[in-house]
Amino acid sequence: MEDIKKDAATRMKKSVEMLHANFNKIRTGRAHPSILDAVTVDYYGGEVPLNQVASINVEDARTLTVSPWEGNMVPKIEKAIMMSDLGLNPSSAGNVIRVPMPMLTEETRKGYIKQARSEAETARVAVRNVRRDANASLKTRLKDKDISEDDQRLGEEEIQKLTDKHIAEIDKALSSKEDDLMKV
Repeated sequence: MEDIKKDAATRMKKSVEMLHANFNKIRTGRAHPSILDAVTVDYYGGEVPLNQVASINVEDARTLTVSPWEGNMVPKIEKAIMMSDLGLNPSSAGNVIRVPMPMLTEETRKGYIKQARSEAETARVAVRNVRRDANASLKTRLKDKDISEDDQRLGEEEIQKLTDKHIAEIDKALSSKEDDLMKV
């Protein structure tokens, strides 16, 4: 029974971590290096994440600087940032690429909030699916007479507590992201 609980906790934690990774891809008005995590660059015939061919730094609250490790990568990186669906327009000055963060309009903010809510709901569903799988494992163990009905009930209660804890984390993360998006 402990194995089922540990497995459920691990899988639920992964769902929450994935949500945080997805939230990092949603752009707020502030500059943050993780915004460019999804950008890949053609590097000697292969697609490579941008952070593996350049250093990404925050110059000020609204500007990122990208410093490629190889000078010939500047145009490729610029093109990759422009082609991404982030709506960013980089400009290069020598070997440094500046990426200004445009102001978010009210409409864009609402769109990003909608996207964040969708990501949060996907994470909640994932957590509930883990709960369902864990409860099914407990029922199977009960049928096989590996555990008693009391143990099954106790196990289901513990898994429900785990589920509630992780869904509360998801709700907290969503609330934080919404607040972040609504700041002007």
